[in-house]
Amino acid sequence: MLKVNRSTYYKHFSSKPAPRTIENQKIRVNILEIYSRSKKRLGAAKIKVVLLRDYGINISVGRVYRLMKDMQLPKMSTTKPQRSKATEEHEATYHNRLEQRFNPPGPNQVWVSDITYIRTGSGFVYLCVVMDLFSRKVIAYRVHSRMDSHFVIQTLQNALDARRPKDHVLFHSDRGSQYTGKDFRRFCDENNIIQSFSKKGYPWDNSVMESFFKYLKKEELNRKHFQKLDDVKLVVFQYIEGFYNSQRPHSANQMLTPNEKEESLNLI
Repeated sequence: MLKVNRSTYYKHFSSKPAPRTIENQKIRVNILEIYSRSKKRLGAAKIKVVLLRDYGINISVGRVYRLMKDMQLPKMSTTKPQRSKATEEHEATYHNRLEQRFNPPGPNQVWVSDITYIRTGSGFVYLCVVMDLFSRKVIAYRVHSRMDSHFVIQTLQNALDARRPKDHVLFHSDRGSQYTGKDFRRFCDENNIIQSFSKKGYPWDNSVMESFFKYLKKEELNRKHFQKLDDVKLVVFQYIEGFYNSQRPHSANQMLTPNEKEESLNLI
């Protein structure tokens, strides 16, 4: 009825799979392990890096993408924010010393910081992060129920305790009252920290921190419901220490993780 040769019919059911098919089956298992271990955060480009790093498998991004598509593993989408038309201000007290130079030549030269809101069943809590731009490593973070200057000062103090910089540090943030208040600015003066500020209403001046919060929420926070402060603390700790700093390849580091970038300089 189907006009298929008898030999073709039996060959279809009795022949062994091609070597490429067997290889793809094994790679699919590895991809699924990476995809599950990263809690669905990684796309084809970063999975390619992890396959080579952890399994010694060197294949193209296109092949990884095709295998993931065949496995029906959804990719994370990115949405570029619309540009703001905020006008420039020339206020003497709020210098932008960083000027979007996001790739300093060494560690402990430029730190960036910001605060984000996280909803819980008992109200909002706040996460403050300090990142070293050299390696994109989160060097200090703190979750608190109040967003005041003491909250930010304590986070920066944790960064100073962890890194112990030998020279002055350029510290860039937005113009939130927590960073512009007298107590915080006095703390910076006392600890050899030079402040830099984004232009008002212009998040691109601190886009590295904005990007970190974007992926933190997309890859972790937005996928969970929190009842209390301690729930958020645990999840933030697991994401930053267990995944972002140690496991997540970063494009700014030529696909090294932040820890690997610093290990290359014997900083860890």
